Amino acid sequence: MKDRGAVIAIAALALAWGYNWVVIKIATGGASPFALVALRMVLGAAALFVVSALARKPLKSPPAGPTALIGFFQVTLMTTLQTLALSTGGAGKTTLLVYTFPFWIALLSMRVLDERLGRAGWIAIGVAAAGLGFVLYPLDLGHDLLSKGFALASAFSWAVGAVITKRFRAKTRVELLPFTAWQLAYGAIPIVIIALVVPGSYVHFTPAFSLALAYIVILGTALAFWLWFFIMERLSATSTGIASLLTPVVSVLLAWLQLHENPGIPELIGMTLIVAALVINSGLMQPKVALGASPNLRA
Repeated sequence: MKDRGAVIAIAALALAWGYNWVVIKIATGGASPFALVALRMVLGAAALFVVSALARKPLKSPPAGPTALIGFFQVTLMTTLQTLALSTGGAGKTTLLVYTFPFWIALLSMRVLDERLGRAGWIAIGVAAAGLGFVLYPLDLGHDLLSKGFALASAFSWAVGAVITKRFRAKTRVELLPFTAWQLAYGAIPIVIIALVVPGSYVHFTPAFSLALAYIVILGTALAFWLWFFIMERLSATSTGIASLLTPVVSVLLAWLQLHENPGIPELIGMTLIVAALVINSGLMQPKVALGASPNLRA
């Protein structure tokens, strides 16, 4: 890899988001899904605004239209659908279904961003797809169907948001911290409205829930979203997507250790193949075109 900062960020993101799935699964026992997502995003945005102010970054909103659109796909839709999936299914399996999003990114990037993969890139995609297939093989497609639908919808909305982000940031220079904070803020607005109007919303502030919420807000949201956009700033959309597959591997292992969601032999084979795809992909992770340049973007 040419970019050590991206390598460190990928590892940190895998740990932060990988364990976040386990913590969210625990936290859904203390709050309704919409209430949990609303707390996560409002407090996460507030934390990033505080950090931005302390770092003397401009707090003025980037262009509101594109930033709100990105927030809608990568915050409102992605996180709400993830939490709904977790509230009705297991943490490990849900994570793996959500992380089909790199394959959506690869397809969308070829059409929208004009990104092209060489032979090694296609090999990495193929090995990762085979690994994901092994991991999903024990999955009973007739069981927890609603949870699986939420997870796959979350994956697609995440991919759409990532591609829109790449287009926007190729044309507009913004400060990363406030840009991330405003995305969370815009994305939180629909979630808060839904949490207020949907019957049955509740929060029980037990010590266990409060500890879980602190992790979700600080590490799983504020830090993790900043790391995600930092990585996207350094790498192509497709390389970023493949690299992010380290996160579900970490999540499955941690869910195994803490929640006793035991992986079988096919899942272990699958995770090995995903790691192999990450090794192949590591040779492709070249720094992307500098922000403010004019890459060939299709309309």
